[in-house]
Amino acid sequence: MLLMSDAPASSPSPPIAAETRMVRAVFPGDTNHYHTLFGGSAMAWMDQAAFICATRWCRTKVVTVHTGEIDFQQPVPEGTIVELVARVVQTGTSSMQVRTEMFIEPMDQYERILACTGTFTLVALGADDAPAQVPALRASDSPEGHAVADEPPTTGARR
Repeated sequence: MLLMSDAPASSPSPPIAAETRMVRAVFPGDTNHYHTLFGGSAMAWMDQAAFICATRWCRTKVVTVHTGEIDFQQPVPEGTIVELVARVVQTGTSSMQVRTEMFIEPMDQYERILACTGTFTLVALGADDAPAQVPALRASDSPEGHAVADEPPTTGARR
């Protein structure tokens, strides 16, 4: 059995991804009496995607401090696939704004519909739970156009 400690050491890729994708299935326990996803569940899933995206961006503890406008554009039916796409769209000194989109895909069709969008503001925290500096967002030179982070700050608050 190969353990993580047994794996060969490798250096991380220089660019830090500014995007996170999560996929879920909408089951009966997630829905209301109309057989559509509860709005609160949609918001929780979107916040979770934003949290993971922000954590991957700065690799430290993050907390959600603000939820911007959430736009519910389409009901999310039971029995569909949901893809959440979260992207860091702006950074401050210690904060990150993450835009999250929720797409629905019927399980039996090649169709993709934007169902919900929202913006979340998260703040990075250091070991002392005080706001910590985050890498700045900058344009990438990659042909895909993915955003990458500057080198992480080297303050004592980073782990």
